[in-house]
Amino acid sequence: MSSLNFMDMYRNIIALPSISSTDSSWDQSNEQVIRLLGDWFSQLGFEVDITELPDLPGKFNLLATKGEGDGGLLLAGHTDTVPFDPGRWSKDPFKLTEDGDRIYGLGTIDMKGFFAFIVEALKGLDLSKLDKPIRILATADEETTMAGARAIASAMAIKPDYAVIGEPTGLVPVMMHKGHMSEAIRVTGKSGHSSDPANGVNALEIMNQVMGRLLELQRQLKEKYANPHFKVPQPTLNLGHIHGGDSPNRICACCELHFDMRPIPGVGPDELLGLLHHALQPIKEQYPDALELTHLHEPIPAYGTDPDAELVRAAAEMTGNPAEAVNYCTEAPFINELGCQTIVLGPGHIAQAHQPDEYLDLSFVKPTVEVLQRLVSRFCLSN
Repeated sequence: MSSLNFMDMYRNIIALPSISSTDSSWDQSNEQVIRLLGDWFSQLGFEVDITELPDLPGKFNLLATKGEGDGGLLLAGHTDTVPFDPGRWSKDPFKLTEDGDRIYGLGTIDMKGFFAFIVEALKGLDLSKLDKPIRILATADEETTMAGARAIASAMAIKPDYAVIGEPTGLVPVMMHKGHMSEAIRVTGKSGHSSDPANGVNALEIMNQVMGRLLELQRQLKEKYANPHFKVPQPTLNLGHIHGGDSPNRICACCELHFDMRPIPGVGPDELLGLLHHALQPIKEQYPDALELTHLHEPIPAYGTDPDAELVRAAAEMTGNPAEAVNYCTEAPFINELGCQTIVLGPGHIAQAHQPDEYLDLSFVKPTVEVLQRLVSRFCLSN
């Protein structure tokens, strides 16, 4: 392991494509990345467990453990990336490119590169002095279904005291974030010739009522709920995509709307779905069987750790940055189900994630390695 330096690790992991997407033409296995990580952590003396996810061939989780028993620290991240637009990248997304004080490549900050930081940090510690276990979790499909993190939460096979998820937060500890719900409403009417509206049921007209009710719900959410930790304090509702009809001279028989909602701590997906169904009830009564509401993906709840928790205070002290809440979501709610204090903390800025020419500013390298070493020393090593 000592012969494999930080930049070599980065170069090798970026070179392995591991895109996850709901579009099957983009979706890929993450097995090569998982096997590479297995080799890295085996060389550090970790016990490595690689598991293929049930009903998802080619999708794998890795759990690497050094030390015995429950408790200790879990360092977690996902191994998949989003798709990319070849026409907008000026560099090869699968070849690490060094340019000035930046390194470019798909996954440099979101977030395969974080595992190189973990290895670099652990190489500089005396792991023979562990009195609590250190665990590394690498998951599949965070960018789509979060199936990897859901599987870990469902298994409940580990019980860490603390968990750090290395998403790009600019080394600012994140102790709270919103959830995410992607929903679809399909309206089914009856087609007919536009010259005689009575011979059909116009799905677009019904959807107009649906959208009015959703915008009213949007207003109610703003009035009813507020969490002062967030810049946008309420659960949000966004109308994102709509499609319906096929010709101006036909009565529209079908229309579909996609929208998202973002739960906040204390206001979960079930409560928001209840409010949604209540808002749509008058339309359902007026047009029986015309409305169908489905999930575009399983809801992701909000997450929060007590701002005064030991891990939150320690991370703020070590980074010099006060903990904050953010509007995007991560695997934290599922990791939190393991019963641990959980924060999101990693190098790079979220503004560079999911962007062409994704990059890591190399100024993050030294402070990130040092923070990881301090976290492991504090929560896993004997004095």
